[in-house]
Amino acid sequence: MNQEQLDRIRTGKGFIAALDQSGGSTPKALLQYGITEDRYTGDEEMFVRVHEMRTRIIQSPAFSSASILGAILFENTMDRKIEGLYTAQYLWEKKEIVPFLKIDQGLADVDGGVQIMKPIPGLDELLARANERGIFGTKMRSVIKEANPEGIRKVVEQQFELGKRIIAAGLVPIIEPEVDIHSADKAESEELLKAEIRKQVDLLPSEDRIMLKLSIPTKDDFYRDLMDDPRIVRVVALSGGYERDDANARLARNHGLIASFSRALAEGLTAQQSDESFNQMLSETVQSIYEASIT
Repeated sequence: MNQEQLDRIRTGKGFIAALDQSGGSTPKALLQYGITEDRYTGDEEMFVRVHEMRTRIIQSPAFSSASILGAILFENTMDRKIEGLYTAQYLWEKKEIVPFLKIDQGLADVDGGVQIMKPIPGLDELLARANERGIFGTKMRSVIKEANPEGIRKVVEQQFELGKRIIAAGLVPIIEPEVDIHSADKAESEELLKAEIRKQVDLLPSEDRIMLKLSIPTKDDFYRDLMDDPRIVRVVALSGGYERDDANARLARNHGLIASFSRALAEGLTAQQSDESFNQMLSETVQSIYEASIT
């Protein structure tokens, strides 16, 4: 674990950019960026287009360590290069932005009101490669749709079980049990979730380090007490489908909670924009998310 990167994530002012849409969500991300499916053929061309999009974002002057602490990549992006450097190397060496890797392989079908993660074959090899590429931490997502105590317990246990393997590999896991913002009993789900997280954190050795990525809570400052645990490096929030302005307003009411937005970060950016328009739009977006993150 890189101590300089750890200190930056723990104490830095700013937010984490999520550039990790993958697989089935990539065409949607490209469409939002103004690249229709007739502009590429097959997965390889699709991933080339998405790497071009991410490279443009990362190389923008607006994508700066003054506001951005870290960036989450997906495996294909980690294995590609920017200016001759692997993406994670480029982020840290050229931008002083801490690189993370999305490691989950998607979600299982809804069962017991939740979606746990699908199995992750070859995880140990992936973590070894992440270390070689200069990755600091990982991210993995599950989804909670109903306040089902048994389902939520399963989600959290699976997250922490994998988290321990990631810690053993020398990386910092971002544990992401997302509560669906459209859930009819979102606040109740959050109560159950926090209790299960607390239970699992209390079982961790004092030297272990994790992060949490959670939906912006229904009750303001609901996760504040978790931020005081020395084993929890940082608690970050996903936008979860809220429009950016709404997500920012909700985030700002939660002191100490910082953003880790993906769709809300790229909102309004298109391939057709001039570099000047693109950089201006990204600069305004970054500034708004930054201000919501430093409350």
